[in-house]
Amino acid sequence: MRLVAVSKYIPVEDIQIAYNSGQRHFGENYVQELIAKSQQLPEDIKWHFIGALQRNKCKILVENVKNLWCIETVDSEKKARLLENVAAGATRDNLLKVFIQINTSGEERVASLYNANRQKRLAFPLKTQST
Repeated sequence: MRLVAVSKYIPVEDIQIAYNSGQRHFGENYVQELIAKSQQLPEDIKWHFIGALQRNKCKILVENVKNLWCIETVDSEKKARLLENVAAGATRDNLLKVFIQINTSGEERVASLYNANRQKRLAFPLKTQST
């Protein structure tokens, strides 16, 4: 089990207190806030980007948050491929993890990588090792 402490709107000083108590996974949903906090806090924090990530923010996020542990969630193959390419070119100690969004209700207005009604493929090959 993993507890991700969502630190949206939480000051760096308070995040540091949670870190000092043993918390290592933190989640943010604003790219600029995540970048700023990652530069002020210990490097062994495992940052999660939570929420909707815009395609135009993928590169800046991956390149500026060296300890970005995962992105929750990716809702398009195009975005996943962009993240793969950016991560491959960035200096990283580990693979970037991504969670994919799946539309299980079949609602057309829900963005996702897979919609059962359209029979779109769920999985596609991504690189398994960083370069």
